[in-house]
Amino acid sequence: MTIVAVTTEPLDLAAHEAAVAGPRAGAVVSFQGVVRDHDHGRPVTKLEYEGHPTAEAVLREVVAEIAADPDVYAVAVSHRVGPLEIGDVALVAAVSTAHRAAAFAACARLVDEVKARLPIWKHQIFADGTEEWVNCP
Repeated sequence: MTIVAVTTEPLDLAAHEAAVAGPRAGAVVSFQGVVRDHDHGRPVTKLEYEGHPTAEAVLREVVAEIAADPDVYAVAVSHRVGPLEIGDVALVAAVSTAHRAAAFAACARLVDEVKARLPIWKHQIFADGTEEWVNCP
C-alpha cells in the first residue's frame, strides 16, 4: 500500500512507515514537518496551508521520480492543507531501501523536492497580529 495525499485530515507517521516497510527493507527513514511557534525570530500563533488543485498530481510526480531510484523500495508522503495549530504535523514522508544511507538520502531528496515543487502556500499569523504568505508566487 502506498500513501500519497494532500488532505485536511491529521497525518499519521506510523501509517506512512508501515506503508513502505517490507521484508526487503533493511531501512525505513521517515520525516515529520511540524508547525513550530516561531519563524525567523517572530512568534507564530497559527497558520493555514492552501493548495492548488494540482498539488496532489505534483506530489505523485515527485513520488514517481524518487521511486524510480533503483535503491528505493517504497515511498509514502502526505501534506496537510487547511488551518493548523502549533504542534500539528504538516508533512509526513517515509522511504524504504535495503540500507540506511540510501534511505536517508532518498527521504531527504523527497522532502526537498516536495518543498521546492508542491504548489502549497503557507499563510502565517504572528503573535503581533501581522501575517505573511510563504512560498506564494
